[in-house]
Order: sequence, then C-alpha cells, then structure tokens
Amino acid sequence: MQIGKKLFKFELPGTNGEVYNNFDFADRSALLIIITCNHCPYANAYWSRINKLSTRYEEDNLAVVCINPNDSNRYPDDSFDNMRKFMKSSKYEFVYLRDESQVIAKKLKATRTPEAFLFNSKRELVYRGAIDDSWENAKAVTRVYLEDAIEMSLDGLEVDFPEIQPVGCSIKWLPGNEPS
Repeated sequence: MQIGKKLFKFELPGTNGEVYNNFDFADRSALLIIITCNHCPYANAYWSRINKLSTRYEEDNLAVVCINPNDSNRYPDDSFDNMRKFMKSSKYEFVYLRDESQVIAKKLKATRTPEAFLFNSKRELVYRGAIDDSWENAKAVTRVYLEDAIEMSLDGLEVDFPEIQPVGCSIKWLPGNEPS
C-alpha cells in the first residue's frame, strides 16, 4: 500500500471474541495496524514495545490493532486458539485480530512480521515499516521511527520519513496465496 492511500474496509475476528471492522476505530485520531504473529522472534521482541505505544498514546486517541495473517497449518503457534491464549496470558490491552484469508495483509502489501502501518485521522497511510532500529534490544534503540511518525501524525504534520524498511520474519503465506 502506498503512502497517501486511504484505508480500505475490513472485518476480522479478535482474540477477545469480538469482530472488528475499520468503522470501529472511526472516532480515533489515528489508527496503527501492526502485522505480526506469535512465532517470529522479531515479532516477539516487539510485543512489550507495542503495548507501551498503545498505553502511551491512549490519551491521544490512537487505536492500536495487531493482525496475524500467517498460515497456521504450517505454523501452529499462529493459530487463532494460540493467539487467544497469548493475549489472555499477556494482559495486553490492544486488539489482536486474525487474518485467516490473508486478504488484509495482501491489501496492505505487508511483507514482514512485525510491520507497522499508521493511518492519520483521514485514514490515509502516513507511515509504513519498521518500529525502531533495534529489534534485539529495546535499550539499544536510537531511532524510534514509528513513535516519531505517531507524534507527527497526531500533531497534524507530515511524517518526515514515511517509509522505513521493516525487519522481521517473512509473512507465512498460504500455499498458492503468495503475492505476485
């Protein structure tokens, strides 16, 4: 998905038993979608950082939504049942959705877990890519790409660096569903 493009309609089941669509977040000042999963070491390194972003920007009306599109037949840790167990044990507050058909990941043109997509108040894509510059060690982070983009977007400014190459595991596409 290209910077400046509008968010499309979607509807996905959440780990909390609810079904969510893009209109559920219409009252939020910005919407952050993170393509992620349960099994990837890169994705696992970011869960607490995602939670901190969600908590930090709750007052600023940022919605944080994580979406797992991975093929759970080949990667059972990414099954919807395991996603539910993970969220129950973690006590994270953000929404975690299942993209079983991988339609949302394909529309976003996502390639990695984790990969961030930030939409402004008009639901235009203003940032896509990496969360920060040190997946292995949160204390070694020197560039907070996503946080900078959130700050700028919430302030109504244009994001300085709208695309930063994400680092992570490749999305585990269903057989025959790989993007062309």
